[in-house]
Amino acid sequence: MSQSTRGWTLNDWQQAYRNQHLQPAVLAELLAELNDSDPAWISLASAQQLQVQLDELAERLADVAGDLAKLPLYGVPFAIKDNIDVAGWPTTAACPEFAYTAAADACVVARLRAAGAIVIGKTNLDQFATGLVGTRSPYGAVPNSFDPTYVSGGSSSGSASVVARGLLPFALGTDTAGSGRVPAGFNNIVGLKPTKGWLSTRGLLPACRTLDCISVFALTVADAQAVATIAGGFDAADPYSRENPNSAKVGMPAKPRLAVPAAPEFFGDAQNQAVFEQALGQLRELGAELVEIDFAPFRELAEQLYYGSWVAERTVALEHVDPAHINPVVRGIVAGGEQYSACDAYKAEYIRAELSRRINDALVGFDALVVPTSPTIRTLAEMAAEPVLFNSQFGTYTNFTNLADLCALAVPAGLRADGLPAGITLLAPAWHDQALAALGRRWQDFLALPLGATGRALPPQGAPAQAPGSVRVAVVGAHLTGMPLNFQLTRRDAVLVEQTTSSAHYRLYALPGTVPPKPGLARVAEDGAEIIVELWDVPQARFGEFVAEIPPPLGIGNLQLADGRWVKGFICEPYALEGARDITGFGGWRAFIASQQG
Repeated sequence: MSQSTRGWTLNDWQQAYRNQHLQPAVLAELLAELNDSDPAWISLASAQQLQVQLDELAERLADVAGDLAKLPLYGVPFAIKDNIDVAGWPTTAACPEFAYTAAADACVVARLRAAGAIVIGKTNLDQFATGLVGTRSPYGAVPNSFDPTYVSGGSSSGSASVVARGLLPFALGTDTAGSGRVPAGFNNIVGLKPTKGWLSTRGLLPACRTLDCISVFALTVADAQAVATIAGGFDAADPYSRENPNSAKVGMPAKPRLAVPAAPEFFGDAQNQAVFEQALGQLRELGAELVEIDFAPFRELAEQLYYGSWVAERTVALEHVDPAHINPVVRGIVAGGEQYSACDAYKAEYIRAELSRRINDALVGFDALVVPTSPTIRTLAEMAAEPVLFNSQFGTYTNFTNLADLCALAVPAGLRADGLPAGITLLAPAWHDQALAALGRRWQDFLALPLGATGRALPPQGAPAQAPGSVRVAVVGAHLTGMPLNFQLTRRDAVLVEQTTSSAHYRLYALPGTVPPKPGLARVAEDGAEIIVELWDVPQARFGEFVAEIPPPLGIGNLQLADGRWVKGFICEPYALEGARDITGFGGWRAFIASQQG
């Protein structure tokens, strides 16, 4: 493959197209230089399949009058785990006897292609997405991208591998028990496991239909977040799709409070343990407060996934597949589901509900939970000797996630003494995906590790855009950090974004008789000044609660910032300014309050 695009991020591709350094026809060269004997691939696009997509891309560009901003993934190549449908392509789930030709794109694929992305190939996996190892496939084991004697992790092994080696900027995987996180940790990349129902699973061959998630692998958190945002959204045709209630926090405070497992288990792997302990120290350097919690309910729920009747969901998913065509290890797991009754299934659901409640209660008051992505890693030879036991070990910190309705983000944490990658995973309750991404970006920027196995330095990820599902509010007085009414923001999970100033069209007044003291901000036609404000992102569903507490003569309107942006902000009824003290000269409320206390 051309070295010029190896290890490129989304921004690299976008800038190359915007600056006309590349045309989408370059993807034919990229495709020609990929090796179809590479075990990461099950199928690559034919010249005809690529050309059809390029022709469709040209039509999309014409439809938007050439505005690339309306096609955020214009000409960006990506890969898809081969249990997700692409129209006209075979879906094998790593079982050639099972293969069928998909009649339509999976919902997430359709959304990514509508944004301009181009499917380059479909990737290898643990057969029927059953395994965390990357070895249970007739198409061959996918080797670790750092050391081919070690496993890549699975089941989304091929997708993780092609991203880690910089062949493509992102790939889709799936995650039921950790398949979108373990391979990320083993290959030094980002694995985003979204809230269940955010990304539609229509067009995904199910493993455990009530738990399955489509996941995203990328070199950076910013890229994974961007792809998930484009691919995600409610899908009425998917019975497990959910509307985002927009009530969860969308950012991360400067000093997050993070839960960590008390006495974490590493199964004797001192190198993984050393990386995790180092990561905890680095999180403290970032300002985080770390608090140990009892990990027992997480561990108990994790065990339910494979050692209880939940495994019967996999049996149902494969009930029409000839057992003779199934990998022996996978067949043994799937056959285990036949021993359970409907009564066992209901009992298991009661256990899941109880443990899930305990887990979510344990996370109250924390911004995230931090765990090792995997407690250990194994060689291909070791995995062949103990395929079930070592697979189970890999799932120690992943198997509970979907059962407890948590979202997760796996991020690189550094290299072990032997040069293999190790990672950490950030977890939080459902719909906290944007908050995890904010912490993940901060973490990745802090470590500045090379991208995947490419050796390429981490490029600047840029300032994050305003998170979907939030309202950006400028506060100027008693709601500022440390001021008496700031709690009205923080108790609604609003997050401070930045301190800045208004445009030079405002004057600030101290309103008489207000308790606690409050200012009034007024836009003026002349003699205005820039006034210091703080910008807070408030979850959209909590914004009404916040506004309801604002007393007259104040209200919320539109406020212009010095850089030209408009945001929601505090305004004041003109009648209240009569007789009020003009304090514009102080430049902001905090300086005025300090002058009164001096």
